[in-house]
Amino acid sequence: MKIAFIGLGNMGGPMAANLVKNGFEVAGFDVAEPAKEAARAAGINVCDTVAEAARGADVVMTMLPNDALVRGVIAEARPEVAEGTTFIDSSTIAVDAAREIGAELTDAGFRFIDAPVSGGIFGAQEGTLAFMVAGDEATFSEHRSLFEAMGRSITYCGELGNGQAVKACNNMILAIQQVALSEAMVMSERLGVDPQVFFDVVSNATGSSWSLTKNCPVTGPVPTSPANNDFKPGFATALMLKDLRLAMQAAESTKTATVLGRIVADQYEKLAADGHGGEDFSVIINEVRGA
Repeated sequence: MKIAFIGLGNMGGPMAANLVKNGFEVAGFDVAEPAKEAARAAGINVCDTVAEAARGADVVMTMLPNDALVRGVIAEARPEVAEGTTFIDSSTIAVDAAREIGAELTDAGFRFIDAPVSGGIFGAQEGTLAFMVAGDEATFSEHRSLFEAMGRSITYCGELGNGQAVKACNNMILAIQQVALSEAMVMSERLGVDPQVFFDVVSNATGSSWSLTKNCPVTGPVPTSPANNDFKPGFATALMLKDLRLAMQAAESTKTATVLGRIVADQYEKLAADGHGGEDFSVIINEVRGA
């Protein structure tokens, strides 16, 4: 199976590399030279254009910042592939956009799978991503081995767009948890509790979460968390804000009262505006400390 992988950045690069490790033939493209260099080192055949990468591919996979880029890449790739070729998008885009793209491809004789991920850069590197896959179930089953090469959890979510729907909901929960944890840790510090003690108790109690056990926002308890590396991002604030905006868009379209979601979205808007868009989203704890 020949894979064209478009978007070889912090997420796409390691994902494509894991496909190579698992025996897939991968041709890739990215606009950034550092991404191209890393991809070449990982055994990916890096091409000069989207069209060149897509030429003759069985699957065209995209991992891009927004739906406009996804649409543009698909438009460039379509003339280079045969009818029936499968397009897989692992970008995080709006539910409606995923459904529109899928409908356009299906009408043109192609196949489309909506497959956003959770797990951040570390998950992409380790091949432990969680995939939320939606679209035609038979097409998903046919390509399951691709997802298994890149992830640990692969869940079929139903009709096209449902992958994006679940991703928006998941990341709204994650943002709320990260802020709640930050508030609790700052309060415990000011009450004289050692952060390690807080971690030891809460990580084994009802307040435990991924935000604490993997992404702990203070130095010490979780040595691999971004807080121990100047908040170098596993998942950047700018990306969390993007996902929260998509969640709020979905809340508005479904007339859902997401009170906590809106509060947290506003907090991340401020965090990004204050210049922290390139840092891990757990840096929100510093805003809490300054409140």
